[in-house]
This record gives sequence, structure tokens and C-alpha cells, in this order.
Amino acid sequence: MSRVDNRPERRSGTIADGELSALLEGRHRDPFAVLGPHQDGGALVVRACVPGAQAVTLTDLQGTPLTDMTALHHAGVFSGRLAAGTPGYQLRVRWPDGSEQLSHDPYAFGLLLGELDLHLIAEGRHFELGACLGAQWRRIDGVEGVRFAVWAPNARRVSVIGDFNGWQPARHPMRLRHPGGIWELFIPAAMGARPGCRYKFDLLDPHGAELPDKADPLALATEPPPATASVVTEPQVSAPPFPWQDHDWLRLRNAVEPYAAPLSIYEVHAGSWLRTANDPAHGWEILADRLIPYVCELGFTHIELLPVTEHPFGGSWGYQPLSLYAPTARLGPPQAFAAFIDRCHRSGIGVILDWVPAHFPTDPHGLAHFDGTALYEHQDPREGFHQDWNTLIYNLGRNEVRGFLLAGALHWLEHFHVDGLRVDAVASMLYRDYSRGAGQWVPNRFGGRENLEAVAFLRELNSVVHERCPGALTIAEESTAWPGVTASAASGGLGFDFKWNMGWMHDTLRYLSLDPIHRAWHHQDMTFGTVYAWSEAFVLPLSHDEVVHGKGSMIGKAPGDDWQRFAGLRAYYGFMWAHPGKKLLFMGGELAQWQEWNHDAELDWALLDHPMHRGVHTLVRDLNALYRELPALHELDHSPTGFQWVVGDDHQNSVFAWLRRPAPGSGDVVLAVANMTPVPRHGYRIGVPFAGCWRERLNTDAACYGGSNVGNDGALMAEAVPAHGQEASLSLTLPPLGMLLLQHAGAQA
Repeated sequence: MSRVDNRPERRSGTIADGELSALLEGRHRDPFAVLGPHQDGGALVVRACVPGAQAVTLTDLQGTPLTDMTALHHAGVFSGRLAAGTPGYQLRVRWPDGSEQLSHDPYAFGLLLGELDLHLIAEGRHFELGACLGAQWRRIDGVEGVRFAVWAPNARRVSVIGDFNGWQPARHPMRLRHPGGIWELFIPAAMGARPGCRYKFDLLDPHGAELPDKADPLALATEPPPATASVVTEPQVSAPPFPWQDHDWLRLRNAVEPYAAPLSIYEVHAGSWLRTANDPAHGWEILADRLIPYVCELGFTHIELLPVTEHPFGGSWGYQPLSLYAPTARLGPPQAFAAFIDRCHRSGIGVILDWVPAHFPTDPHGLAHFDGTALYEHQDPREGFHQDWNTLIYNLGRNEVRGFLLAGALHWLEHFHVDGLRVDAVASMLYRDYSRGAGQWVPNRFGGRENLEAVAFLRELNSVVHERCPGALTIAEESTAWPGVTASAASGGLGFDFKWNMGWMHDTLRYLSLDPIHRAWHHQDMTFGTVYAWSEAFVLPLSHDEVVHGKGSMIGKAPGDDWQRFAGLRAYYGFMWAHPGKKLLFMGGELAQWQEWNHDAELDWALLDHPMHRGVHTLVRDLNALYRELPALHELDHSPTGFQWVVGDDHQNSVFAWLRRPAPGSGDVVLAVANMTPVPRHGYRIGVPFAGCWRERLNTDAACYGGSNVGNDGALMAEAVPAHGQEASLSLTLPPLGMLLLQHAGAQA
């Protein structure tokens, strides 16, 4: 947005003692009314507040001295006169240590943000907020420096404090732009404000009381926690100096139909995948060198990163973020994160970020009570405090807050080329009584429990993302039966592309944990998912939440001795990859790691030296390869025409069999068969739709995976023996705790 050129009205005359004190104490509400150039008859009076300065001289634009300024107050307020018509000036400040600083005067610059900027911010429709508010490296009137801007409508005074002014509020109080409540100030680079500087905002509340120093809500970078300052960055990474090379990836991504494409996601907590990645200088580079080739080897289509938005407490895994526009400094600067994504794309890997618009932590340097009022959060704790997580809930009914979140989502998609957002805790947003008892929540205007403001926000989020970022995905973590999560906003849905299938995950993991002798009475846990499998576009998630807080690791959920545990886990993974729905596996699941996930330790990579663990790793690789190769396993995920039960009721033997079909003419039919008991079954007849050869493409009991190698010698012929409503059938050997995938090798009828 363009800067407004006109200057604010200046006040002439002398400065009162009360104003001097207010300036030096950092309490003056309108510093531009006193500081900077002011017409005084036929001269120009210039005032500067430079606490600690020994002397200040007015110079011309080339630095030639014009006149020494007079000290109006020994603590650092100076005044000088220039002839009318002087084309410009600078301030030469001499410090007690003998050093000098020559710079343009921050209070000589006119209004910085345009009226359109202010209007769009107030409307919640400024989608490039990350390039408007916060700290922006700019050239204004030929002068390089940093333009600071922050929304704090109820503050009595806001100052920029940082490395460049000794963290003194009196040095750089800001100008309030009415009526939008935006405070702004341009500080020239010659004063020390430049990329790499740390800064915060110092605010007085509406009553004049000092607030804790606040980090910038729109900071594009921060210093590594536990430090809490914001950091001025280079210009946006989507423009020079960052040389994006992923144009081919973006062009192809935008042409993909997501429901028919394979989507296999490797979920990663970057800081604990490899501990050496916890390097503020080289973290993303280390991950690019190690994680990207690893994901390519395993055949996943996407990496999903637990939130990388900056967060004060590492133990929150990023799910309690405070800087929604800044990649965590724990792993490196923003440019390094951009380079990581660029390398992912050039390696054929998409990147999805977990994103948290549901709540934020109460840390005093953050958004809580930002300007002395409930600005980002609700005032009423029945609406604004999340009891489960001791966090604050965004007030989505406020335009500026909604716009802050919308622009934050677009920031990752547009400026960092991220391929999708997995929106966290959607259920907690949709219901006003989420995790609340009677009397602990406020009904909506119709007396209901639905959060109408959150519904409107999510619909707008998805509409804006799909309009501005073709090919980018939005995925909801939503655990209730809210209808139409993945239906279009225009048809009354929320507009997400996909929804995590939490019901499938809970049911099937419960089944996995049962002793096989008891599974006959819980057969429906494995079949019920197909009752509603096409009510939404689903991702089947085995996420981080299932391997923490005493839930045990994936292999730890399986019962029996070690052999049965490995076999059971392999069969379960085979069941998942053959089931309708996109796939997600949290890191460590491919290693059959014994210990549940610990964010303070890296994965147990030494397990790959053991054949049984290496076998699970190899199986995941082969499952991904088949999933991507065979259209039947992904092309009609969104349609019941791509799935057909063949054996869904064999409770006694705990056997399941189904067909996966591709779109007409695009591939072969696949038969999936699971035997979830440790008993091999010989001569088990299963109906199939076509005669001819059926190739055994995958057997989770194969020796290469650590199994007993019970199977069907790679292929077998269907016989003209009707079974299960099909004209032909196969007489199969079902391996113990095993899963088979067979591909029809002949022409389809």
C-alpha cells in the first residue's frame, strides 16, 4: 500500500514544562505535536528528544552543520531553529563516550500508512498484513529505515524500544492514527534500526499504567526462546533476496485434483526428529540434508510439520504460538525455512503446516491484554479462556482479530509457498460449550451452542485460501459429527479440503490393542469406518497425539509377544493403506519405536540396525510405493464406487476382504485381505470379479519385512467358482496377522 504524503498539522510556539516531563517519562500521547519540525513565524523550530545525549546539532542533508540545538531539559530534550525554506535537515547526536550519530529525524516524516491500509485493517480484509504492520524495512523519501506499526487502539501511548535506542521508551514514541488505533513510526537506519535488530513495544494502558513490554504480534522473526524479543528481518522472503526455484512444483500442484491424487503424509516435530536440528543457525539446513532424502526414500508425498510458528514453551510442541507470522528461531532464520520448503518442492515433496487459530498462551509479552484491554481475546472468561489448556481464545467477532488470523494463514501459503494448512482444534472453535459445564459458557444469539463467529471465520478462511492460493490444501482436525466440514462454504459447509477421521483412528487402534482371541467380538471396530467413509473427504491420521501422554508407541499398542506385535503392526499398516482415505503417519511409527514420543529426545535411529524394525520401515516404503502406483488405492477415495466389501462379516476368523477400484479405464482392481489373528488360514476362498491371474503385490508377512513368509507364491489364478456374490474366486493362504494386496493382472470385464 502507498504511503500518504501529507504532513500532520504542526504546532508552533514554545513547549510547556509538563510536555517536557511527559516526553522524558514516555507518557506523551502525541509526540509529533511537539517533536520534529514546526513552523514558528518565519522560521522552522525543530525539537528532538534524545535522552542521554551530550549535544545535538542540526545539519543539512549532506551532514554540514547548520546550528547547535539548545537543551530545553538536561535529561535530553533539544530545540533549534532553521531558516524558512530549508530543504531538509539531519540530527547529529554526540554521546558521552565521544561517538556521534548522524541521521534523519524520525519525527520529520509524514503519515506512513495509507487510508486504504487503515480501512482494510478495520474491515478485517487486509490480506497482506505481514507487509503492512510490524517492522518493515523500507525506503521513505529516499531514506532507508524501518517502518514500525502496531494495532493498539486503547493504549494511551506506544513506543518502539530496541537495540537501536537502548530500550528507552522516551526515545521513540509513536504516532496514533485515528480512528483505526494503529500506531506508526519510521526510524532511519542511521539510528541503528536495520535488519537483525531486536525490538519490542512499550505501552501504557488506557489509564496510563505501564504494561509488560510486548513482542510484535506481526513479527516476521524472533530471537530464540526463552528470549522474547522480535527481530527486524530482510524484505519478504517471497521477493529478492530469496531465489525461489520451485516454479515447476507450484504449476503442477495447482493442476492436481486433490481427491483423486495420492496423499501420504509424514508428520514431523522438527526439533525431535533429529536433535542436531535444534540449531538456530543451521537447523533447517540440517533437516533439508537429512529429512528430505529420508521422506523421498520412504515415498511419502508430503511432510506435515507440527506448528513452526514461534512459541514460548517448547513443551507445547508449537500448539501454543505467540508469533503467528514468524518461523521459530529455534531452527534458523526465515530465509532458511524458505530454503527448506524450496528444497522440498524441488525434491517432489509438499509441505503442510499445522496452524493454530483456536487459542494463544497468556505469556505477559504476548497478545494477552495487549493494550491494557481484552483486545485479541474475549473479555468474558466464559468465552475467552480455554480451561483445558489455560489459554486465551481469539475474539473472532472482531474484524481486526479475524483479519490478523486470515492474513497470517495467507502469509505461510503465499510468502513461504507452503502447500497446505492443517487447522488445529477445530472442534474447540465450533462449540461454545466445548469442554465446559453448565453455566460456564455463553449461548449464541439464538440460544444455541454453535460458535457462529468461528463458523463464519472458517468459511471465510477456506474461501480466501482457495481463491488466492490455487492448489493449497486446508485440513481440519475436527473430532465431532459437525456436518459438512469438507462441503463447500457456498453449500453451507465449512469449506475444508479434508478432515482428519478421528473416529476411524480411535476404533481401529482400539481393535489393534485387543488380544486376537477377543477380536471376534469387536469386528465392527474395523468395518464401521466404511459406513461414513464418504460423508467427508477424510485423512486417516496416526498422529503425534496417539503416541504421547501414556498412550504408548504404535508397536506398544499391539498385544502378544514381540513376533505378534511386529506382525500385528505390519498388518494394521497394510489395512490402513488399503482403506479409503488419505494417509498420515507420525514420525517414529515407521521404525516401530518402542518408546512413546518424547519431544526432548530424537527418534531411536539405532533401531534400524535390527531386522524386525528395519522390516517395518521397508514395509512403509513399499506401501507408499504401491499406494502411489496403483490408481485403485487412491483415485476414488472420495466415492463409494471405489470400494466394495467382499468379506466383512467373518467375525469368527477376524478376516476382512474388500475390493478397491480405480476410475474407469485407469488401472486394475485390487483385492485387500486381512487376517487379524495369529492363525494361518489355508484354502480360504474369496470371491473376485474377474477370472485370470491375480498378482500378490504385497504380503506384510513376507520375510523381507520380518515375517514368516506364509503366502501365495507371488500369484494365483482365479477359479470359476462363485463366492461372495462374485462370479470367480481365489483359494488363498492367509498369513498369520497378515495383510495381502492382490492386483488383477488380466483385462477387466
